Amino acid sequence: MTPLREIGECVISAGNEDYFFRPSFANMTRIGSPQEIVQTYGDLHNDEVQKMTLGLIASIGCLPVWFLRYADTCSGVQRALVAAMSIMSACADRDVTTLTGEIIPAKTRGRSFRWKKGAMELQDILLIASSLITHGVIGKAKIRQLQRHEFKQTTNEFKAFDYISAARTHFEMSRQDAEMLTMTEFILLLNAKYPNQQGFTREEYDTVVDDYFTKKERRLKKQSA
Repeated sequence: MTPLREIGECVISAGNEDYFFRPSFANMTRIGSPQEIVQTYGDLHNDEVQKMTLGLIASIGCLPVWFLRYADTCSGVQRALVAAMSIMSACADRDVTTLTGEIIPAKTRGRSFRWKKGAMELQDILLIASSLITHGVIGKAKIRQLQRHEFKQTTNEFKAFDYISAARTHFEMSRQDAEMLTMTEFILLLNAKYPNQQGFTREEYDTVVDDYFTKKERRLKKQSA
């Protein structure tokens, strides 16, 4: 099957085997409960891991040996790895331990488990898993978000079924087709169906307000002069 990278699908080859990944709503539910999906996203994207891994990859293109040794004892990296493996497993159409390796009980005192490496490097697992869950629960489509639809509070759960139901209603899809959507694809479909949304984005709203008060201040200065 040819992956549609624009909506988050990808294929990873190892030897003569191809592994297809789709971050669909249905596959997001395989990560766990609505709360566990959000927790998994948070574990993968915790600040400690993100700053170190992305900084190292950007500067030298890989994770050095010393970091891999550090990862063995760093709880943040361990949580990120477990989360990443869970995401890749949920999004795949077959067992992926050949790629990601597996978590096995540690024999060394002070460690609860150790990572038995597979075909993929740690940084690749983290990056691919990050892309998958982002396409699955947040979306990577550019969309005009109206100011009245913005919310400052965060959520502690991701209810995939709500989006599946919405897709069936808005796009007259079968449940099976709606379950196969990724969040990126869902947003793109919404944007295509409702292209002329009325209202201001947050940035546009702030710009209009700033311009209004700037002009008002100028008028007041002229009146008082």
